[in-house]
Amino acid sequence: MGHLVLVESWVGAMSALLPRAVREAGHRFSFVTRDVQHYLRSHPGPGPHPLLAADNVLAAETNDVESLVAHVGKLHRALRFDGVVSSCDYYLPAVAVLAERLGWAGPSPDAVERACRKDLARVALKGVPGPEFAVVHGWDEAVTAARGIGFPLVVKPVDLCAGMFVRVVHNETELGDAVRALAGFPVNARHQVRNPAVLLEELLVGPEVSVETVTVDGRTTVVGVTDKSIVGAPWFVESGHMFPAALTGAEYKAVTEVAVAAIEALGLDRVVGHTEVKLTATGPRIVEVNPRPAGNRITELVRRTTGVDLPMLHVRLALGETPEITATPTGARSAAVGFLLPAHRGVVAEIDGVDALAAADVVEWAVKPAGHAAGDPTSNNAYLGHVMVVDRAGLGARARVEELVAGLKVRYAG
Repeated sequence: MGHLVLVESWVGAMSALLPRAVREAGHRFSFVTRDVQHYLRSHPGPGPHPLLAADNVLAAETNDVESLVAHVGKLHRALRFDGVVSSCDYYLPAVAVLAERLGWAGPSPDAVERACRKDLARVALKGVPGPEFAVVHGWDEAVTAARGIGFPLVVKPVDLCAGMFVRVVHNETELGDAVRALAGFPVNARHQVRNPAVLLEELLVGPEVSVETVTVDGRTTVVGVTDKSIVGAPWFVESGHMFPAALTGAEYKAVTEVAVAAIEALGLDRVVGHTEVKLTATGPRIVEVNPRPAGNRITELVRRTTGVDLPMLHVRLALGETPEITATPTGARSAAVGFLLPAHRGVVAEIDGVDALAAADVVEWAVKPAGHAAGDPTSNNAYLGHVMVVDRAGLGARARVEELVAGLKVRYAG
């Protein structure tokens, strides 16, 4: 039985899926965090938070890498860890440093840093199909670069997640609004000081998919491709996913080849990967590479259709194992998840339509309770609920989940 140190986590699906994967793989974990209340505030369900099922819940300053290495090193002498893991992008670089310093399995810290920083990733991926881009510091650089790329273009922070502050701008006025908004958000939700650089990218037009992979010893195995629904222009909000994506054989080959090339260009190894790709008129082009299992419950879509448990593979890689990746029949032809988004900011009085979610093909659902403060629907952080369905008849899970989510109606207080 291995003993993992789990450093921080996302507060969404992976805060339950990763602890479950550790236990079901026959291992145990200790949870290290700088703020346990961050997780308790986000856990509306009955019973204790899954992260608090850890053997030990330990306080540490996880935002200071050197302090964290020293502290975990001392804990290791007493508790004997066998590896380190996280699901949260904001801590993946620190986890890679911990693994290297304490002699555990893991990807190269430099490679993880390149993947997690969107500006460094773009530079490393210059040989892989992607958008024209520029990394800018300040307004003058932003205007010059935007005129060179041409409007419309996409403005991105280099170090935020869940689509926060990512938007399309059509002119210099909108560009100014986007740059000022980023400047007004200097510290992220984990109290880490942000990098002030801004990434400008050519707007890629076409459907978006993600490639789910496992890379071990320099060899990448493609588990499959997930489709993605994007809404909320000028923002990029993910409203749903289906696995497997409905692609032709030629599309699948092209998309997976460019994803594998991106993973190799970044130098990633011993990682479960989630690579987002746009299918443009000129071929697939890389949006970003994430060196961790997919969020938004995509790993559950994969598990329910192929039997491959990506969070569990994430755990096994952290423990130094070289797992086999083998799909097994589950009876499911496809699986899909859809997300309920607020129409606008406000306090939720009730969400109607949940009675329809008792259908046999619905395998999972949740909605926010009355009193929840809904934000503006500008990022993936705005979700008010989700529905997951499994299709065993070959009719396609996407249309079914979209129908069910459309039946949910948000009523606001007042």
